[in-house]
Amino acid sequence: MKAVIIRAFGSADQLELASMPKPEPGPRQVLVKVMAASVNPVDYKIREHGSWAGVPMPAILGYDAAGIVEAVGQQVSRFKPGDEVFYSARIFGRQGTYAEYHVEDEDILALKPAKLTWEEAASLPLAAITAYDSIITFFQTKVGDTVLVHAGAGGVGNFAVQLAKAAGARVLATGRSVNHELIRSLGADAVIDYQKVRFEDEVLQLTGGKGVDAVFDTVGGDTISRSIKAVRPFGKLSTVVSLAGELNGMQPKNLTLYFGFMERTQHKIEAIKTLVERGQLRPLIDSVYPLEKTAEAQRRLEAGGVRGKIVLKVV
Repeated sequence: MKAVIIRAFGSADQLELASMPKPEPGPRQVLVKVMAASVNPVDYKIREHGSWAGVPMPAILGYDAAGIVEAVGQQVSRFKPGDEVFYSARIFGRQGTYAEYHVEDEDILALKPAKLTWEEAASLPLAAITAYDSIITFFQTKVGDTVLVHAGAGGVGNFAVQLAKAAGARVLATGRSVNHELIRSLGADAVIDYQKVRFEDEVLQLTGGKGVDAVFDTVGGDTISRSIKAVRPFGKLSTVVSLAGELNGMQPKNLTLYFGFMERTQHKIEAIKTLVERGQLRPLIDSVYPLEKTAEAQRRLEAGGVRGKIVLKVV
């Protein structure tokens, strides 16, 4: 089968189109003909220094997919050949979805929402579930809460804005001025241009000095450290990236910080499917590349400034 692989860790120059053996499903696995995949930061992080993930060499990266079930293992009960599915692939010790075929455990797949294209469906799972883990599971966002989402136009941030809004929260988000209209269209009640003002001061002004109930960060650096000032006592913060700066200000306010690494479960991918079907969650695609241009797609993501997700058209 056609696949994009790496033979060693390093730059995007390591990515090459190659022929790889077509995988076979285990007893509880599904073989999927991949129609589209998407590009996430974890892809290039593993490409650069991925020994921690235990990926087998030559390695196929990619951890989102939408496609058609081609075959199922003997003990599979939820899917049959011909079903259209979408999912985020497991990472550790596995081959990924930058390929024509992929095998995955049936318990983390869901039927693709009929209203979505292959590319739209592939853009959702990893990023949307990452946002779900913080906004819904950790924050337990409810009606009346105020949530601050950093980088509201980003691949994960855009889903965080939509999920917080769907849960009934007042949503504040940061973003460049060029993205303000887009972020508002996703559900943000107020958008803060972090390039023109100090976001923490603006948040306090927007909340009458009280601060927000929760902050979600995908930016990194000193974003969480600076956000402490903008959170109410006993509030929550969450990040999915590396941090810099002091966290000492958390203790006097009894704040809680969650370091998130997305967990794949059946109920989460099913929840994403339901929200899409209800019109409460929609894909946001920055660009689509053919599989052959995976290296170009990864370079685009690494360069920053992406609005939503970058998707690979496999078939």
